[in-house]
Amino acid sequence: MTANNAIPGIDDRVPTTNYLVALDVDGTLVDHDGVMSDGVRFSAQAVVGAGHEVIIATGRSLGAVLPVLTQIGLQRGYAVCSNGGVTLRLDPALELGYEIIDRVTFSPRTALTTLREKVPGARFAVEDAGGNFLATSRFQDASFGIEARGVDFHHLLDVEAVRVVVNSAEASTDEFAQAIADAGLHGVTYAVGWSAWLDIAAAGVTKATALEKLRAQLGIDRSLTVAVGDGSNDIDMLRWAGRGVAMGQAEPSVKSVADEVTSSVYDDGAAAVLRSLL
Repeated sequence: MTANNAIPGIDDRVPTTNYLVALDVDGTLVDHDGVMSDGVRFSAQAVVGAGHEVIIATGRSLGAVLPVLTQIGLQRGYAVCSNGGVTLRLDPALELGYEIIDRVTFSPRTALTTLREKVPGARFAVEDAGGNFLATSRFQDASFGIEARGVDFHHLLDVEAVRVVVNSAEASTDEFAQAIADAGLHGVTYAVGWSAWLDIAAAGVTKATALEKLRAQLGIDRSLTVAVGDGSNDIDMLRWAGRGVAMGQAEPSVKSVADEVTSSVYDDGAAAVLRSLL
């Protein structure tokens, strides 16, 4: 974690009266096949071009976020990856076009050993402090952004982790959710996905905590924040925002914390929200 609350590249910026717009990716900007419609893309590009502070806030890791930034034309600003575990500053003058300005790590040992006992057919992947992915059972996923290196389960226990992913090929979604509930995880923050999928971050770390740090340092009033998302890992973000918008296909638990509900991802719900800011 950064040593203090100052984030490079922010303190010398002039506070804006434009909106801070936090956008989830999967199920919000892109559908579950990873496709972004023209309507969503053009609307997002327009909001970026209008000068609003657009921040991608996603469970995806760095490598899987970069193509989304390109699609919406976001070259300057910030992106929150790994459910708040990693924050990027975007600037085309930088060698890579971005730099990591905050990374929050934790020990995954307790969570991993607990879940191995509780979750049938579990396979595990860990994003380490260097941005690498290590995984058991040939576990690969597009959200990693890079190819995971296969390792033995015990190798994961001592890794300095940013993000832990747990998936089961054997359990149903309901069985998986119950197994996670029965595991009684402590000392971490976690969100169960729409399939038999679990994302784990450091205790107290969410998209909302990373966004709040950026908001405060950018000098944007909370009333001028907008967030759009569809998953359980978006709940804190939707509560945090001045205007929290749930996607139409979101579960009731997500919709219940939102200020409003837009259309589903397949009906360009995010585009409708983005157009309302223009």
